[in-house]
Amino acid sequence: MNFRIRHWFSSEPDHLKLGRWGEKQAERYLKKQGVKILGRRVRVGKHDELDLLAREQNLLVVIEVKTRSKEGQRPARDAVDKNKQIRLNRAALAYARKISPRPEGIRFDIVEVVGRPKGPAPEIRHHPGAFGLHHGFRY
Repeated sequence: MNFRIRHWFSSEPDHLKLGRWGEKQAERYLKKQGVKILGRRVRVGKHDELDLLAREQNLLVVIEVKTRSKEGQRPARDAVDKNKQIRLNRAALAYARKISPRPEGIRFDIVEVVGRPKGPAPEIRHHPGAFGLHHGFRY
């Protein structure tokens, strides 16, 4: 019999490894485009996390990274559903209120990364302004 034993010190699950790899690829891509990254995996409050933060002129840019190992799976825009957008809105507003100088506005981008760590170069698609603040949120 072949058993797989997971210890408390075992590495993280494959889907989390793929996500971290995708975030690094997205950051590298954005830096090549001239984007200044302010933070990575920024925790805001107990449950909210922002994948990447950048500043463009007087805007805070919140970048949600979605990584897929191959095409044909659910598109990234669909994966960032209304509930996820609301969580990102809440976290971004809390973060923006704490930093100085305070940004004039917030933009929400999605970056899709399609590929695998040991495969060919990933395909990366950047969707600036993919969604905005939902009703009830004011900045």
